[in-house]
Amino acid sequence: MSAATAQFPTATILAYPRIGRERQLKRALEARWAGRITDAELLDAADELRKENLSRLVALGLDASDASLADAPSLYDHVLDATVLLGAVPPRFAGREGLDLYFALARGDDKVGPEEMTKWFDTNYHYLVPEIGPDTPLRFADDTVVRRFTDAREWGYVTRPVLVGPVTYLALAKADPATPDFDPLTRIDEAVAAYAEALASLRAAGAPWVQLDEPALTSDNLSHSRAELGELAVRVYERLAAATERPQILLTTPYGDASHAVGALAKTGVEALHVDTLRGSLPKGADLSGVTLVVGAIDGRYVWRADLAQARETLKAAQALSAGRVTVATSNSLQHVPHDTALETWDDATLNENLHAWLAFADQKVVEVVTLARGLDEGWEAIDDEVAEASRVLAQRAATPGVVRPEVRARTAALTDADRAREPYLEREAAQTERLHLPPLPTTTI
Repeated sequence: MSAATAQFPTATILAYPRIGRERQLKRALEARWAGRITDAELLDAADELRKENLSRLVALGLDASDASLADAPSLYDHVLDATVLLGAVPPRFAGREGLDLYFALARGDDKVGPEEMTKWFDTNYHYLVPEIGPDTPLRFADDTVVRRFTDAREWGYVTRPVLVGPVTYLALAKADPATPDFDPLTRIDEAVAAYAEALASLRAAGAPWVQLDEPALTSDNLSHSRAELGELAVRVYERLAAATERPQILLTTPYGDASHAVGALAKTGVEALHVDTLRGSLPKGADLSGVTLVVGAIDGRYVWRADLAQARETLKAAQALSAGRVTVATSNSLQHVPHDTALETWDDATLNENLHAWLAFADQKVVEVVTLARGLDEGWEAIDDEVAEASRVLAQRAATPGVVRPEVRARTAALTDADRAREPYLEREAAQTERLHLPPLPTTTI
């Protein structure tokens, strides 16, 4: 890189809820779709929400100037945003542009149907599935991510732009319907070239860091194995890291275990690697001396208060791995949890009076990350009081009647493999049809 390097921040998150504390984005979108506001008014509302979110993250303890603010806004879906960035628009959407194109991809219109939606890994979030064929455009086609960075800088924040990584983007894509047997991952070289252009534009705009999310490296439910995707990711990130003009790269692996791939990824030239230690584990035996290890120690999907004592031990174990540096983050984006426990109503007599202290939503998780980062920076004794308080609250919850049901624990502990055994589906279907005589029941499932 041509620019001086900047140390990765000790405390960060992978992303913050984007809907708004008062669901501002939802209301603005519905108003635009109903024709009550213009595109410009929608974008103004989205900008105001971003300003509010960035300001709040700083108030919670993240630094405004060191790229600890992961900036991952979206009007609808972050995978859709990657599709637009790459210009990977299916032919049926030809003739549309701007937000008309964006929302047609998301929702369809009176002439075409939208892209398919499916689950984002093992969460309840759904993303829009890219449709990639041999002739689908793949180029750096939209600079929204760059403009968002420069806007934030004008507001007084040095953010860290967040993008779905190229391996995950193509691994999650499906073949264009016109070429149903096509493997989207065969287009990886073109996608990487487009990403390299995007990174160069971010570097030119002054971005010190960029975050590329690669959760596909943790999944066993894709058409390619984790091992295959890991090998491909090494090649991809060697190429991206070799670029002379780019921000420093944080490569993240949320939603599962990528410890098998971390050692090889650490040698690609990226500056920081994130691991999810709640769904995965710390890498053992890998040479991490050349990278910052970003430890996902606070669960981004768990609504309960963190066990800071356990998180501290995880970070101590990470420090023993001889990484170039150890920092702390959430395990994944905070978009899966509510904004803030302070927004909830607690004067309900049916609720336990201590419930508010047991819960930790997005804002509380940011504070937990900041607390652990202070331990990393100042020594673990600096956060003894916070760790003790978290342990006290967890012990109080565990001792509350109804939280732990010994009889339920005993029954589940007594389960054997025989209890989980089932006959093949077709045999069960035939037996149930013969015995129950139930009519068809159309359903949707998550």
